[in-house]
Amino acid sequence: MSSQNISQNIDAEAVQLNDDATRSLSDAQYKQKMARRKEVQQQRLAARDGEKGLIIINTGTGKGKTTAALGMVLRSLGHGYRVAIVQFIKGAWEPAEKAALAPWTTAIGNVPPQLEFYAMGEGFTWETQDRERDIQMAKTAWQKAQDLMLSDAFQLVLLDEINIALKLEYLSAEAVLEGLSQKPERSHVILTGRGAPKLLIDHADLVTEMTLIKHPFREQGIKAQPGIEF
Repeated sequence: MSSQNISQNIDAEAVQLNDDATRSLSDAQYKQKMARRKEVQQQRLAARDGEKGLIIINTGTGKGKTTAALGMVLRSLGHGYRVAIVQFIKGAWEPAEKAALAPWTTAIGNVPPQLEFYAMGEGFTWETQDRERDIQMAKTAWQKAQDLMLSDAFQLVLLDEINIALKLEYLSAEAVLEGLSQKPERSHVILTGRGAPKLLIDHADLVTEMTLIKHPFREQGIKAQPGIEF
């Protein structure tokens, strides 16, 4: 059975799991169905044995782009990988994430820190009100990002809010794509922020679009709160 057929079977069975017919199965029928699902899933996994460093984009208008990326950061740290974070916009804040991740940013003897964190923006554009300075800060952050990406010392590099810098044309999508093409084969790079350019989306391996449905700031007038927004 081809990997495409396996995927189609998995998807079809996943839909069927939600049917009324599935909920009405006897225990024996349900067990038989799950055994078949397990068999197909094992075939699907066996057909996928490749590995590569991924270009990952978290974009969209919804909340959670950086939060999801930080989940991958934490997971990578748990595996003992070295990770680097470059913040392109939110650098004027002292984010709680930075404080929480601080234990990984300390070198021990001759062993370099497992995490390097660079907050290189000066805040949102309506705060700085200086386009030329914003552009220069974005370019400086991008240079640091390239140095980190091209190093084989890091298994994961997070470029937080770089999509905003691209959307505002502080950086060129073509230049960023060129930089990404030069990264080590096994390293992963995450780009976050709304408005990711199509050029990068087309070349990325994993793209997630966060969709805003409700937000307490908009519907209820609730201000940004520690532990939720920062």
